[in-house]
Amino acid sequence: MKVDTETLQKIAHLARLTVRPEEETQLLSSLNSVLDWMEQLNEVDTTGVEPLTHMSALDEANILRDDVVANQLPRTQALANAPDHDDQFIKVTKVL
Repeated sequence: MKVDTETLQKIAHLARLTVRPEEETQLLSSLNSVLDWMEQLNEVDTTGVEPLTHMSALDEANILRDDVVANQLPRTQALANAPDHDDQFIKVTKVL
C-alpha cells in the first residue's frame, strides 16, 4: 500500500495537523517507508507463535515481598528531620 498526497491530506485532517506543501514529500517518503517495513513484517512466518500481550515471559508472575509491619524509623528521628512539627506529627502547609 502506498500513501498518496490525497491520503496524506486526509490523515492530516483527521489528526488536526497542518501540512505545508514543502513537507509533503518528506512525509510521504516517511509514511511509505513505514508501510513497506510493515509489509516485510507481514511476510514473516509466525505459525505456532503465541500472541503476547507484553514482552515478559508468560509464566512469570509478580514477585513481591511480604508486607510486614515494623517500626523502621522511630518517631523522634522522623520528627527531628521535619522542618516543622509538634510532639506527634509533622506539620505541612494546608492544601485546598
